[in-house]
Amino acid sequence: MKVLIVSTSDRAGGAAVAASRLMDALCSNGVQATMLVRDKLTDDVRVARVSQPKLWQRWAFLWERFVIFCYQHFSRQNLFDIDIANVGCDITAAPEFRDADVVHLHWVNQGMLSLSDIANVVKSGKPVVWTMHDLWPAAAICHLSLGCRRFTAQCGCCRYLPGGGSAGDLSARIWKRKERLYQDSGIAFVACSRWLEKEAKESGLLRHQFLKSIPNPIDTRVFHPIDRAEAREAMSLPMDKHLILFVAQRATNPYKGMNHLIAACRKMADEHPESIDTTAVVVIGQGADEISQELPYRAIALGYVSDEHSMARIYSAADVFVLPSLSENLPNTIMEAMACGLPAVGFRVGGIPEEIDHQRTGYVAAYQDSDDLARGLYWTLFVADRDALGRSAVEKVYRNYSQSAVSVRYTEIYQQLIAQKLTHL
Repeated sequence: MKVLIVSTSDRAGGAAVAASRLMDALCSNGVQATMLVRDKLTDDVRVARVSQPKLWQRWAFLWERFVIFCYQHFSRQNLFDIDIANVGCDITAAPEFRDADVVHLHWVNQGMLSLSDIANVVKSGKPVVWTMHDLWPAAAICHLSLGCRRFTAQCGCCRYLPGGGSAGDLSARIWKRKERLYQDSGIAFVACSRWLEKEAKESGLLRHQFLKSIPNPIDTRVFHPIDRAEAREAMSLPMDKHLILFVAQRATNPYKGMNHLIAACRKMADEHPESIDTTAVVVIGQGADEISQELPYRAIALGYVSDEHSMARIYSAADVFVLPSLSENLPNTIMEAMACGLPAVGFRVGGIPEEIDHQRTGYVAAYQDSDDLARGLYWTLFVADRDALGRSAVEKVYRNYSQSAVSVRYTEIYQQLIAQKLTHL
């Protein structure tokens, strides 16, 4: 069986990393998987780049942003929070596409595939799987609903548009295009978390489509526990501190909740002043230096770390991982931390409670409750048996997120779709 995984990138962003890991998982379990991307950032020979010239790809990206910019009344607000998929690359002529038995779409926004390009993929007759890394396939133009429920019926009056949009706004028009695309498409939609599956099943677009949840896989040969002292020495981290670890591609991204982490750390420092001299916060991500001075504890800003083996050592060196995101599907970082035996703390939102078993593998705090986040950090660092939490975390990863466990579930879907196609020949 030959599976073509289609993604905007093979490395930039959590969805791209998850797609690459799925390729590895499938290949490790007897499926011939390759990738087709616009932005190739690795030297993996299994990853092909779309054939369109770089100038065209740049134009496609800029044209979509320009159209959105116009609809935003020439404001940059929400410019990169929505996608309309009005331009992209036709991949159906690519040799990798022609050779595939199954086409597996992942995150294909920002000029990779337009809605017309996806329609061409469907018209090719090949079985199509679409893994949802956020809500965009189930809504009109947004990736995060931010509490809006219009997607359960029909989008329009979109809060991402100036003045809250209107009944016939851009979101309503894109909704109609997706509605036509999905009708009798046979696309098998897969959500990365049970939470997203539940949300998607309520969508007016996907209510009658094939839909199930399968988590992202993780390579436990890379992410596994390493001796804490050895890991700290390797990464030049202090031996005499309790280390809180925060990781995000962009540390200043407001949706990742750094303001809640700062508030929680201040709360913990106020209530437990003895922790000030014994605790440090390791911040990884672009812009880490910008926020480090706001923390009451010593801050160690490591910037952006792309090497997975270095990340595994950093996870193993820390005492607790925290991700106070305001919206998440099934974050890779929590999975990576747990695979390295690191207890995790996060808010009760999205798929985070599926990953963290409260007070068994970490602590699940009330949503946007910085005080409860502080309680979770203190409990994990100074009250709980951290080694026991870490062992439970590793066991859960092996049981639910290992390459073999995830690849088997996807292979079943591929085989089911191929069988259905054969019966209709």
